[in-house]
Amino acid sequence: MSEFKRIPPEQAQALREQGAVVVDIRDPQTYAALHIAGSTHLDNHSISEFIRNADLDAPLVVVCYHGNSSQNAAAYLTSQGFSDVYSMDGGFELWRTTYPAETAEGSAE
Repeated sequence: MSEFKRIPPEQAQALREQGAVVVDIRDPQTYAALHIAGSTHLDNHSISEFIRNADLDAPLVVVCYHGNSSQNAAAYLTSQGFSDVYSMDGGFELWRTTYPAETAEGSAE
């Protein structure tokens, strides 16, 4: 079984530009206020469907507030069969200061 890798925002951005899936596990209200452009909101209600429909071999970057909770979520997704999982160190808080133009507003779909 593979393990997830911890990466800085710069590496997450490079993966994102190459088509990696970015998932945000922060609460829905915070996600709606501001999130990484093109990211998908995941919570306990949507994760099962996400796993069922996902390409388990596609690169997957997990984002939370500061990079702590995303490690647990990345470990869980790895245990569910994802083979290329990353937890972004610094979380969305570091992302928004590093890439302010790469954020978007709006609620989860």
